[in-house]
Amino acid sequence: MITIDDKSGFCFGVVTAIRKAEEELADNRQLYCLGDIVHNSQEVERLERLGLRTIDYDEFAGLSNATVLFRAHGEPPSTYLTAERQHINIIDASCPVVRNLQRRIRTTYLEHVKDQPEQQRAEIVIFGKQGHAEVIGLAGQTDNTAIVVEHLSDLNKLSLSRDIYLFSQTTKSADEFKALVDAINRNIALLDHKPRFVWHDTICAQVRNRVSHIRDFAARHDKVVFVGGRNSSNGKVLFEHCRDANPDTLFIETPEELTNDYIRSCKDKDVGICGATSTPYWLMEAVGKRIENA
Repeated sequence: MITIDDKSGFCFGVVTAIRKAEEELADNRQLYCLGDIVHNSQEVERLERLGLRTIDYDEFAGLSNATVLFRAHGEPPSTYLTAERQHINIIDASCPVVRNLQRRIRTTYLEHVKDQPEQQRAEIVIFGKQGHAEVIGLAGQTDNTAIVVEHLSDLNKLSLSRDIYLFSQTTKSADEFKALVDAINRNIALLDHKPRFVWHDTICAQVRNRVSHIRDFAARHDKVVFVGGRNSSNGKVLFEHCRDANPDTLFIETPEELTNDYIRSCKDKDVGICGATSTPYWLMEAVGKRIENA
């Protein structure tokens, strides 16, 4: 028996971005996307066959009088200034959850960092993956003065002599964020002069709720196939939770990665198929069909 998790697949921010791209491409207009529209190469290739052209920041800076889609991850203020200077028409598909987080970080920066005397400037800390598209957009709200912390070992980047305002990339692990908050509090407790520490749990509720659901889903099946892009941060987090709940969990990016031996091992087993917020449902269906039809 094969069951596809009906709560896996694109989050609403990615759904909106892809819908906007498809609508524009349906009119046979030239459309560029700044970076991969989603961290899934199969979906990127599907849209590129429809005419979407993925570009990097250097190519973007050289465009003029063109239409460019900003993906759900959001962009820093500098990207909007480039678009204005180059007369680029923007289709802004930034996720509303990310946009709200950007505003909160910008407000904190303006109130507690920018134009403050040196000794009174706070440290804005972003818990996220260094170089991730969303994190680049978040750090840009602070004129790139924010400290990006990816692991507990990165806490040595904090001076602990200034007030600290902590935010999280929307797709990070809630457990890891809590561990980071606890570690900062322990470090502050050792100080004579204790800075103010304000933390904001800004992990997307839809992502957070998927963790408990996907653990339950994985535990209900004999075997689990997790489908996701290998460059998806969210995919890595959800896969680890899957594997923790069910050690017989396999991570694949495409149906072709399923070996004949693995498919034979699925015979007479209850197999669950699930994926990341960047995994298209059609790809999970393709995995199911490969197992069924082999």
